[in-house]
Amino acid sequence: MMYRVDETRFRCYIKITLSCWGVKYMKHLLYTALVISLAAVPLQAGPFLDLETGPVFTGLNDVRIPGRYGTRFSLPGVLGNEPWYFIRARAGWTIKDRHNLYILAAPLKIDYEGRPSSFLFFKNRIFFPSTPIRASFKFNSWRLTYRYDIVKNDKIEFGIGLTGKIREAYIRLDSLNTKTTRPDLGFVPLITVRLQWMFVPNFSFVMDADWLVGPVGRAEDILFAFQYHINKNVLVKAGYRILEGGADNSKVYTFSLFHYAVFGTTVMF
Repeated sequence: MMYRVDETRFRCYIKITLSCWGVKYMKHLLYTALVISLAAVPLQAGPFLDLETGPVFTGLNDVRIPGRYGTRFSLPGVLGNEPWYFIRARAGWTIKDRHNLYILAAPLKIDYEGRPSSFLFFKNRIFFPSTPIRASFKFNSWRLTYRYDIVKNDKIEFGIGLTGKIREAYIRLDSLNTKTTRPDLGFVPLITVRLQWMFVPNFSFVMDADWLVGPVGRAEDILFAFQYHINKNVLVKAGYRILEGGADNSKVYTFSLFHYAVFGTTVMF
């Protein structure tokens, strides 16, 4: 007896299976890289921990899925915009004074609620005007960075390096009778640049950036902050961070811009 296979369902099953496998594989790959890095750190390395928190505001969050014929709309424009709060943690090592190796966990999830004034066609689903919609936007970032400080003296520190970023994101829309989710998982290589200027004793200005621009998208994460050095091992900081990214292809159009009010501390052990 022969059974007929539903080709569409089979393709969906394969896609979901590969997507789930990809998430597990990429996370294990990052953890493996971290373990190898830890094993390679010499005894003269100096560990540090950096923490940030504060409110985050949506500047832009435009989406169109599918990328060529879905409805392009602004999540905060259609569904409202309120500040949310974030937390970021970075741990690493400074090796032989100039080599820096660290891992960053930067989760971000923002929820929107509202009623659209017109029809929305999103991921092959139709959302009707005046229908209550709850949208969730997740943009988690996990990074492993190496940076070399080219200049390092009492006044100026300047370094460049490379970052490997795993982007774990989704956009989900839920209404009374319709719900759909567009997940996205990917690896993004970034250039990292850091500049610190000690303009007066105990006070410094820092610019810390990961960024990359390509033909079908771009990503940037840049901090501008003032730091007060309590002593040689502890500092506190306050500043502004801009997080921006997007892609434009046949599957998805998305462009997001977030503004962070940053308050944090760095402890060197």
